[in-house]
Amino acid sequence: MLVVSTGLAFAGEKGTAPEAEAMVKKAVAYIKTHGAEKAYDEFTNGKSFKDRDLYIIVYDLNGKNLAQGANPKLVGKDLIGLKDPDGKPLIQMFVDLAKSKGKGWVEGYKFLNPVTQKIEGKAMYLERNGDTLVGCGIYKD
Repeated sequence: MLVVSTGLAFAGEKGTAPEAEAMVKKAVAYIKTHGAEKAYDEFTNGKSFKDRDLYIIVYDLNGKNLAQGANPKLVGKDLIGLKDPDGKPLIQMFVDLAKSKGKGWVEGYKFLNPVTQKIEGKAMYLERNGDTLVGCGIYKD
């Protein structure tokens, strides 16, 4: 007899906090090994830094998007003023954490999940890398 728990199956489709942290560390190492230009292209257009709803983002410390694994149209745009549906200043929160702590989690905001195409709660793990921040977020139910 086969028993399937849809809750467990769905949970398996979402990236986890440890997976997001590991992906950021892998991305920072990739930048150091291959250079920013090649790395940012891979994060945005390649497949090696995309796993279910996990993907890499890179911003400079002024809020300009340098790489975006879920929406390439954002690359090159100054998004420091971007707010979530509740008015939280997403990119400003990322930049502030990168400047003050160097790495950690930004929690309690909402963003479009590229897998479900729904606005969902999200948390972003990020690490400062020179004058940039590299992040990977997880979606929460």
